Amino acid sequence: MKEPKMSRQKLADSNIVEQAPDLSQREKECILWAARGKSSMAIGVILGISRNTVDFHIKNVMRKLEVSSRTVAAIRAVNFGIIKL
Repeated sequence: MKEPKMSRQKLADSNIVEQAPDLSQREKECILWAARGKSSMAIGVILGISRNTVDFHIKNVMRKLEVSSRTVAAIRAVNFGIIKL
């Protein structure tokens, strides 16, 4: 017998726990500093990497966390326990 498909709303309402995606150490460092309000340029100076490299890592975090802004990525990273402020 075929199982009925769950609607998105039912899925969201159920007690399914999302697993935190695996982030690299550098991705964690970049999103931590972003969560603390640092710009990509400032994060680059702190970590000794270019602004473009910081943006690359933050975009990867955003993709892995399925969000469209670095602010929401930072919030989700905190909520998942990936970073602590």
